[in-house]
Amino acid sequence: MKKKMRWIFPAILLCFLMVNTGDAKEKKMGGVAMRITSSAFQHNTMIPVKYTCEGMDINPPLLIDGIPEKTKSIVLIMDDPDAPVGTWIHWIVFNIPCTGTKLEIKENSIPGIPGWNDFRRVNYGGPCPPSGTHRYFFKVYALDTMLNLRKGAKRQEVERAMQGHILAQAELIGLYKRQGR
Repeated sequence: MKKKMRWIFPAILLCFLMVNTGDAKEKKMGGVAMRITSSAFQHNTMIPVKYTCEGMDINPPLLIDGIPEKTKSIVLIMDDPDAPVGTWIHWIVFNIPCTGTKLEIKENSIPGIPGWNDFRRVNYGGPCPPSGTHRYFFKVYALDTMLNLRKGAKRQEVERAMQGHILAQAELIGLYKRQGR
């Protein structure tokens, strides 16, 4: 009997972990679970070349659902924490208007006000790692306000303005390795 009991806790823990792994990371805030997905790639899989510096260098389509009812705007930040110089900002868009519980961001679009990225421009900069496979985090935040910022705002400004206004957040991770590297 004691031998069987030793395996119960690990078995329960394993079941719990299996049930609680999802397609994309989501953070529940106030009981709300928001998700971000893409029809171009799945969570933790390769981003198609089309959306990188080796392709058309356009943003992929994204779908955000489970957006809280009181959301006034969405912020989207795409970054690469594996860059040799530290986290590299690829895309910032804030004040993306939101009027429902779902939001579609179309391919090759500017859905809100663009912020300044580490390519020193205000538009999308696709994955372009110097070597190896890098992770690209598409982070979305549902806010209860519109941000009082101008086009070209830097990440620190956007994050500071968001403080105290985040209703929910979610992230999608895509991977990319340059062709022939």
